[in-house]
Amino acid sequence: MELQITNYNNSFKIKGTLNKLNLRTFNSHFSNIFEKLDDVLINIENVESIDRAGVMALARLHNESINKAKRLSIVGFGCKELYDHFKTQNETVAA
Repeated sequence: MELQITNYNNSFKIKGTLNKLNLRTFNSHFSNIFEKLDDVLINIENVESIDRAGVMALARLHNESINKAKRLSIVGFGCKELYDHFKTQNETVAA
């Protein structure tokens, strides 16, 4: 399934597959998002699969929010790969 991104105010829903083939769509949609918004919510409930490139894109968005002192929330019972990535990052920071 292709990637679909819908939004209402500062809430974004991602549906489909987030991978290196459609990363351009994701990056263009969220390019300079923290210039426009202080608080961004991304719902990944309908993400069917995500590859390493997709996880890294979300991680870059997360890092950008930290660097710009903005708030990014990623919600939904989406892909296990994404949770595993951030869990590993948190364990590394805690150690």
